[in-house]
Amino acid sequence: MPTPPNILWILTTQWRAQACGYAGDPNARTPRLDALAATAVNFTQAVTPHPFGPFARAAILTGVASPGNGIGDYFDPLPPGARTVAHAMGERGYSTAFFGKWHLYKRDPGAPLAGDAHARIVVPPEFRGGFGFWEGFESGFLLNNPWLHGTRLPEPVRFDGYQSDVVCGRAAEFLGALAGPWFAVVSLEAPHPPYGAPAAGVRGPEPGAIRLRANVPAGGESASRARRELAGYYAHIEATDRSIGSLVDRVAASTRVVVTSAHGDMHGSHGLFRKGWPHEESIRVPLLVRCPGAPRREEDPFSLIGLPEMALAWADGTDPARAAGPAAVRTSATGSGRASARRRESWSSTTTAHPGSCTTSMPIRSSTGTSRATRRAPPRSPN
Repeated sequence: MPTPPNILWILTTQWRAQACGYAGDPNARTPRLDALAATAVNFTQAVTPHPFGPFARAAILTGVASPGNGIGDYFDPLPPGARTVAHAMGERGYSTAFFGKWHLYKRDPGAPLAGDAHARIVVPPEFRGGFGFWEGFESGFLLNNPWLHGTRLPEPVRFDGYQSDVVCGRAAEFLGALAGPWFAVVSLEAPHPPYGAPAAGVRGPEPGAIRLRANVPAGGESASRARRELAGYYAHIEATDRSIGSLVDRVAASTRVVVTSAHGDMHGSHGLFRKGWPHEESIRVPLLVRCPGAPRREEDPFSLIGLPEMALAWADGTDPARAAGPAAVRTSATGSGRASARRRESWSSTTTAHPGSCTTSMPIRSSTGTSRATRRAPPRSPN
């Protein structure tokens, strides 16, 4: 039987599928992802399971859509008993590790979303999704000088530097010392706002030089705001592209590498901003998979909820050329046995967006289908 491969997931935040050089965006400088796309499977129609971070992250880790995975509210923690891909990979003899943004533990709804209050929350071991090694932070949107805690850091410690560089560098160092097989998730907040935060010395394009998507209303405040914010967005994209490239360089060429994002950002398309909208800019995400049988373009719809099954297929020795596409998605990592086609082609729709923002009202349904009370709306993203 062939040696099980090491598997690395790199999960960014708010990076829409269109914002990559290889996808034809003239504003995006992504040389490292462009090079990876030339040697990988490029899922051109990949979508998030949900256009809000906690719901998407829970679905990606469990293979189960919200609220079935336990996340029915923006501030809900992933239940300690929730079965994730880390449990399944550990049962197959893999060392498992998580680095970076978690966004699946309890947060104070009254505390500022951006800043130390959420960044310094300590996530207890039983709430870390079954990963054997865990080093990260709950949230906080500190794109510079992040706080980290976890397996070898019982209390939060602040690290100087750009968050993507810090997290990718520490992940590369740790993984380089591991004997295989290992499964690791490296989770980054960039290019999530605040878009004006420094981006490791990278300057984005001048706002006036940015080419907007054709569906951004021309000549008004939407276009002006989009240009202002996209200047910082593209700076963080370039800086994080560099961080990702450095991490990929430091793992073995035989490592299966998955690069994607939890969700996208509207950036003025249809006059809307941030995520939470059932539009392409919000729900379609980049998805590159480096594996044997690449390169190729995969044009079929694929939801990130299928990623656990892809990893398990590799771990179980499924033909690698088939284990990076919809044909490989058969049963949930949690063993639920749901119809994979239904999960691939839809995303959990627990949100209804209000005009002009990503704030939502959420009528949540229980697993029996009966309506629970309308839950608290996820707050606006930090500016």
